[in-house]
Amino acid sequence: MEITNAVLEEIIDPTGILQGERYEVILQVNIDEDDDLYTENGIYIKVIYAVQDGKGKIAQYYLIENKTEKHLDFALEEEEEKIIDEYCQKLIQE
Repeated sequence: MEITNAVLEEIIDPTGILQGERYEVILQVNIDEDDDLYTENGIYIKVIYAVQDGKGKIAQYYLIENKTEKHLDFALEEEEEKIIDEYCQKLIQE
């Protein structure tokens, strides 16, 4: 998996219920053809990233097929989640 592009947007909680900050991160990714995640249309990953007390973590994510916007019922491997977590941390710090 290779992250090729990212869009970051802060999510504002008007109720104040959520502690810390929340971000929506849209990651365009390239997937190898032999990977289970591969689709001909390609995929992107929508990540909700939470930051509290200077520590960030993936709150949730969705795998979505390009063009069809179909949600894919797959879980990322631990190594892939780590790559995304580190990428999001760097993106938010910039």
